[in-house]
Amino acid sequence: MDRLEAMSLLIDTLDEGSFSAAAKKRGVPVATLTRKIGQLEQHLGAALLVRSTRTLSLTDAGQRYLAGARQIITQVSEVEREAAGEFQEPTGRLVVSAPRMFGRLHVLPIVRDFLQLYEGITIDLQLSDSNVDLAAGAADIAVRIGALPDSNLVATRLGTMRTVVVASPALLDRHTKIEHPDDLKSLPSIKLTLPTPNATHEVRKGQSDWPEGQVRLRVPSTEAAVDAAEAALGVVRLLHYQAAAALSAGRLQLLLAAFEGEPLPVHILHAPLPQLPQKTRRFLDFANGRLRASLMSVGKA
Repeated sequence: MDRLEAMSLLIDTLDEGSFSAAAKKRGVPVATLTRKIGQLEQHLGAALLVRSTRTLSLTDAGQRYLAGARQIITQVSEVEREAAGEFQEPTGRLVVSAPRMFGRLHVLPIVRDFLQLYEGITIDLQLSDSNVDLAAGAADIAVRIGALPDSNLVATRLGTMRTVVVASPALLDRHTKIEHPDDLKSLPSIKLTLPTPNATHEVRKGQSDWPEGQVRLRVPSTEAAVDAAEAALGVVRLLHYQAAAALSAGRLQLLLAAFEGEPLPVHILHAPLPQLPQKTRRFLDFANGRLRASLMSVGKA
């Protein structure tokens, strides 16, 4: 019997809440998982789990054993990483998560330059507008835009990002001058259907929300929203970096800057570890200054 494997299966079973969920996570049959945990109990001569049709719970012996098993698995993982050189040399696979468009525009160039410096590192760049669970090990590092919920993650503030309202000059030429948020009611609007960190926010002048005219188009991505706004289909509210290129080229025009709310914070995060692997530490050191510079550059656009 592989006791380390059995410990790991026991931990997954309790963390996932059931044999079937743990078996799915590990990619093994439920019968195999339950058999190996049963063999562990036979080896110890003590029941670790109280089994019922609906719930799983630990016996007193199981609670003590689980606490020790977690420590052992963590120590073994650290020893293996150290033996592989992760704590002495920057090697191995690094998973970096970022918002989809921000990652493509601002994180990917940093990843490219970083990989040229460190041949022993490979990077899995995950671009998604949904937050990954760093505490569960879904990524090593994440860039996030917006207020952070309370957690034990280590967060470094990089800067801020404005939320802006933009429209094409061609659309604005067909309507009266926009001088107040209430004037937006006279313009068609474009709506994003994906969750974004700027979905709700406060604006100055005592208003709690931007008024909007008739929603003429709903789109599932920021790229599509920018394209639609450039085509004069409506006004759209975006994070500033998402419209920066079109604003600089004159294809879009910024509206109501005096009514913008407080900019959103931008952070880079990682899980709290007793010791960071060199690959993680090197990437953080490499990326932090460059991301700050990118945010400052966008802010001046």
